[in-house]
Amino acid sequence: MARINTNVPALVAQTRLRRSQRDLQVSLERLSSGLRINRGADDPAGLIASENLRSEIAGVTQAIDNSQRAINVIATAEGALNEVAALLVDVQGLIVQAANEGALSDEEIRANQLQIDSAVESITRIANTTSFAGRRLLDGSLNYVTSGVLPAAIDTLHVHGAQFGTQTNVPVGVVVTQSAQKAQLQFRQSAVAAAVTVEVRGNAGAVTLVFNASTTPAQIVQAVNIASDATGVTAALINAGNPASGVVFTSAGYGAKSYVAVEALPGPGSGSFATTNTTGVADTRDEGQDAEASINGARATGDGLDLVLNTTTLDLSLTLDEAFGIGSTNFAITAGGALFQLGPRVDTNQQTNVGIQSVAASRLGNGVVGFLSEIVEGGGKSLVDGKARESSEIVNEAIRQISVLRGRLGAFEKNTLQTNINQLQITHENLTASESVIRDTDFAAETSLLTRNQILIQAGTSVLALANSTPQSVLALLGG
Repeated sequence: MARINTNVPALVAQTRLRRSQRDLQVSLERLSSGLRINRGADDPAGLIASENLRSEIAGVTQAIDNSQRAINVIATAEGALNEVAALLVDVQGLIVQAANEGALSDEEIRANQLQIDSAVESITRIANTTSFAGRRLLDGSLNYVTSGVLPAAIDTLHVHGAQFGTQTNVPVGVVVTQSAQKAQLQFRQSAVAAAVTVEVRGNAGAVTLVFNASTTPAQIVQAVNIASDATGVTAALINAGNPASGVVFTSAGYGAKSYVAVEALPGPGSGSFATTNTTGVADTRDEGQDAEASINGARATGDGLDLVLNTTTLDLSLTLDEAFGIGSTNFAITAGGALFQLGPRVDTNQQTNVGIQSVAASRLGNGVVGFLSEIVEGGGKSLVDGKARESSEIVNEAIRQISVLRGRLGAFEKNTLQTNINQLQITHENLTASESVIRDTDFAAETSLLTRNQILIQAGTSVLALANSTPQSVLALLGG
């Protein structure tokens, strides 16, 4: 075929050359940007997938930063609590020293009291001033707010964590199915029949008492109660209006861990001392009974009057009132707590809420032993008032509360925040790798394509020149 108006080979060569030039431009863009996808036309499906991955990566990155900031908050609070604990230990030492009244003068005891007053003041100051980025941590600002708590049912309540979700409050229902009991033994005789040596044991220790023949129940009660702080066992008449009714021995505490043991010791001339449990069965030892209850339908762990619930949505501990018994009570958690966003998405599953109670002196302690603010001069349970034992009990309870709070914060930091960061870092690695596979340029493959496209352009240019010269062969037919 010899036509000159239409040069089809040249058109084909031009089309191929344009394609090669376009492919070369794409390769140059990918190599210069480092991205395989620079616009939606490069890979529409890949663009959608990579944008979703980028969103997840941004969320995970921020979640890691959130968790690290939460660790800083918890570490700040725990560091302050460490100082409070050190002050309480010093106070306990001063109290024990002052209890040695036979070797200390009144001036030395008063000097100890001055140090205790200063330490207690420092504890309250730490509680009021410890902050992170302007947020107070230990003054009760991060504690939960409750309503409807009946003092006749619940003596003390500590909410450690509660998930509000989309609700404005968290209702809590407590149903007690078994009441807590103290351990009890009874001596149902009007007098001791023969001389006997009796060992009385309880959670605090044991003492040995000698009762002569004809010792009355009232005398037994007096002897046991004198040593009650050494045994943890108290005694009373079974019937206060009838001194001959006998004696009931009772543990100081409630629950299965509390016990009373009353036993006649063997020996020449020892008489008997028969005791029974509350059902009248002969027994020399009795244990108390833990309360059993459900909270919001979940079984709570009982320890005497104390109940503990730890679920994903509610973590609390409470102490029932001694007179409450079997029944139900309801209250609500209306606000409070510190909300930490630990995941890339804003929902309850990826958040946690932690409560931090106030550690001011007026809050450390409880209604049974008293509060730390009472051991200062003028508080009613100070050293100068001769209340070393009461002061020691308050400080022991305060030390226990601070230790438990530090343990909770430490467990939250180690088992929740640090593990969350580890998991999120692994997720970040995998998401980034997946996004890179979709969006980033494979330089090895792309440079090969670049070389191929360069060769094709050179070849296409040569072929186009050849195709353009082909019509000139027609001149030979014209005798040119």
